[in-house]
Amino acid sequence: MESPVKYAKSGNVHIAYRVFGDGPRDIVLIPGTLSHVELLWEVPTNEYLLKRLTSFARVIVFDKRGQGLSDRVAEQTIEERIGDVRAVMDAAGSRRATIYGWSEGGPMCLTFAATYPERTSALVLYGTYASMRGANFNISPEQLDQWLVAIDKHWGEGLLVKLNAPSRARDQAVVQWFGRIERAGASPGSIIALLRANYEIDARHVLPSLAVPTLILHRAGDALVPVAAGRYLAGNIPGAKYAELPGDDHLVLDEETQDRIADQIEEFITGGIHRPEPDRVLATVMFTDIVQSTEHVAAIGDERWRDLLKKYYEVVRKELATFRGREVATAGDGVLATFDGPARAIRCACSVREKLLGLGLQVRSGLHTGECELLGDNVGGIAVHIASRVESAANPDEVLVSSTVKDLVAGSGIQFGDRGSHSLKGVPDQWQLFVVNHP
Repeated sequence: MESPVKYAKSGNVHIAYRVFGDGPRDIVLIPGTLSHVELLWEVPTNEYLLKRLTSFARVIVFDKRGQGLSDRVAEQTIEERIGDVRAVMDAAGSRRATIYGWSEGGPMCLTFAATYPERTSALVLYGTYASMRGANFNISPEQLDQWLVAIDKHWGEGLLVKLNAPSRARDQAVVQWFGRIERAGASPGSIIALLRANYEIDARHVLPSLAVPTLILHRAGDALVPVAAGRYLAGNIPGAKYAELPGDDHLVLDEETQDRIADQIEEFITGGIHRPEPDRVLATVMFTDIVQSTEHVAAIGDERWRDLLKKYYEVVRKELATFRGREVATAGDGVLATFDGPARAIRCACSVREKLLGLGLQVRSGLHTGECELLGDNVGGIAVHIASRVESAANPDEVLVSSTVKDLVAGSGIQFGDRGSHSLKGVPDQWQLFVVNHP
């Protein structure tokens, strides 16, 4: 989603911001620990959230002072931070807006809404708290020091994923992506200073005075900010609406949860839910996965496995470029890619298989051609599920395809072996599958 970076002046500090969409109402997003108005919103799930929100609102995002593309200042108070929000709204021509904040941005949202109720049409809080030293989210000084030591040693390595989304901690692509955002967003010293300052903030006293419509969202199993913190907010803000969402990760890295969040916000603000119709395209979907990756890790150790995994992705990406495939997503040692031609997809999968033999790796691949939903940079729909199930049915070193793929490459010279009829989990009917014998 294209939007130029602009700057608002808050006192003597320049605050970077962007405006997305042109809806009839405004939403200002206040991020958690880290912000970067360019890189953070290129993360597929964040970009997807923007797409959902801009279907019914104009969305304003900004970098907190000291971070991203805003001026790097050494010290900041909560008063200065909420002044930055007001300055951004003024620069963007926003008289009133829904203030949506998450995680560390929560106390800032609470203080802004209490200080400027005339500028706040509604307040939405996700996965946040009023105080890090409260009874419902009580971080001890010793725990804080442990976090700060980890930041000092490992900032820029994707530390936020390991702390905030443990389920994705072994997904090297996600970790590397957030490592880049960490390095670009702030220095270790500035994040340490910010967290020390946040530890002293206590917004509990403002809760009873909030007089704006408020929605509280929290994941039931949030392992970083316990759900009790969200329930406390809901119980102490007059008239607040509260909803719990499934999941254990604090950081939202899946579109299903972003959809749930966007649904709640849209209904809260507009009174209804109108999900935009997804764009659709015919594509060949390929899933590729390393065979017995767990055994490999156990045999060679984590460090050598990381090096091997890096080489694996290099091979896959080189072959995708050769055969005009598009990498959509990675998860652990799996790759999801799409092609505009099934023959190229087959030949790419076979070439990947042959190249990886030199690294001592075996892969299985599954392909299916069908209509896919375009969800930002991601894809969805039944065709993606079928390709995933086909890949699951493949044996080591096999490229397995659906009958749809086989029929579409008739006359190409590609030879197949019949693997019989299969029942694919979660997919209706029986599916005839074929193994590629010669590409």
